Parts: sequence; C-alpha cells; structure tokens
Amino acid sequence: MNVLQEASTFKLMLIHPPVYTVNYIGPVKVLCHKGLSCVSYSWNFNNPLKLHCASHTSKIWLCHSQDSASSENEYRSSRNIAISLIRRYRNFVERGGGDKLKEFIISGVNAYSLGCTDRGLRKELNDLKEAGVEIEAMEAYASSTGLKAKIISQDVDECIKWVSLIFITILCTPQPTIVRWSSTAPVSEEMLIKWKGFCAIIANAYFVRGMAWLPVKTLQLEQLAVMGHAEEASLVASRMRLVFTTLEVVSPQWPKT
Repeated sequence: MNVLQEASTFKLMLIHPPVYTVNYIGPVKVLCHKGLSCVSYSWNFNNPLKLHCASHTSKIWLCHSQDSASSENEYRSSRNIAISLIRRYRNFVERGGGDKLKEFIISGVNAYSLGCTDRGLRKELNDLKEAGVEIEAMEAYASSTGLKAKIISQDVDECIKWVSLIFITILCTPQPTIVRWSSTAPVSEEMLIKWKGFCAIIANAYFVRGMAWLPVKTLQLEQLAVMGHAEEASLVASRMRLVFTTLEVVSPQWPKT
C-alpha cells in the first residue's frame, strides 16, 4: 500500500485529539467528506475551525494509545493494521470494558488517518483467513500461554462493519477532526448508504443536543427505513455505543472528570 509505505518514512506523532467548546446556535448544513451531507447543525467554537476536508499533510497524526503494543510496527502495512484491528475487536468482544472499546476505536481512527479503506482491510483479513493464519491474543491476556486463534468469516464481517462505523462517524464530525492521508473514499458506497443515516442521527444528538445516548427504537426505525429490517435491540445498542464513543475520542465535548 503506497500510502502506508510513504507515511512510514515520517515519525508517527502520538497526540490526544483537541478539545473544543461547542454551543448550539441554529441549523446550518455541514458537509461531510466527499460532499456527503450527514448532519445539519452549527457551532460556535472558542477556537474556530474551518469546515473543510484536508486532502494532504506531511505528517501523520495518530491518536494516543496507552497500550504498549501500539508501536509504529502496527501501522507499517495494511496487513499489520488489519491484524491490530481484529485483535482489538476480539479483545473487546471477549473481555468487554470501555477501555478495550476505546483501544479498538483508536486503532480504527489511526487506520482512517493512514488512508485505509473498508474493502482493503476486508481483503487483508480474508487473505489471512484463507491462509489459515492464527492471530495471537492481546499480550495482556496471552501472557506466557501464547493463545492463538484462526480468523473466521463472522469475525471479519463484524470487525469490518465496526471499522466502517468508525470511518463514517469521522465523516460526520466537524472538519478537520482527523486528517486523512489519502483522498480515496474510506468506505464503500454500499456501506455508506446503509449506515450514514444511523451515524448522522447519533452525531446530531451528540453535537447539537449534547446527548450521550438515544432510544434504541429511534435507530431501529432508521434501519427499517434504509435496510428494510431492524437489528435486535442489544446489537443496535452496541453499535450506538461504538459511534458515541468514537465521537468522544475524536471530538470530545466535555471536560474529563
């Protein structure tokens, strides 16, 4: 992947996303990346941001991760990034916990920044699955036993869906929250059609109304209108949590206690 090879020549700078104070004023349409209108709202920033899409930068700004395993090596190739994502996805699904969810989200945000796409990452994971490669568990739980497991199709599908939700959520934030190294669309048109309304509703609640949760039924109705069916309430709730937490990571609105 040329983008990743070029990016690896620069020192990866680990920082926290900036914090902005937001006050709702009135409805002003904000365009997401690629001209996609995801949400209608406006802001009064203490530190004004220009709402635009940056197409190039000479540095890669990566979100900070407290996991010591998050080294530069994880981002030197699209395959390494895919492995990092599937490991963190499994770690959260198997162990749960807000910290593990944030670790997965941070890995996904960095993948977005480095120009990865949902299709590219899916291909990497499918290639690993077909080759029978076993992925080692996160170090904190593998310890000396070296726990490993093969990749299964269900893991690939759900992991990529989660990554796509992270990518689409970033597209629905004020620009520029995360600068993307590549001008290639991060998600496929099919995935965008299915999920941009879902993420936009949550982003609207987060930025305009200062909410951190929504009624599950609201999002089920959105799914019903777009996809013709709605997922189970528990699954919708987990996806909503993913989107809200992504927004907290890339565009925090409240001071940490």
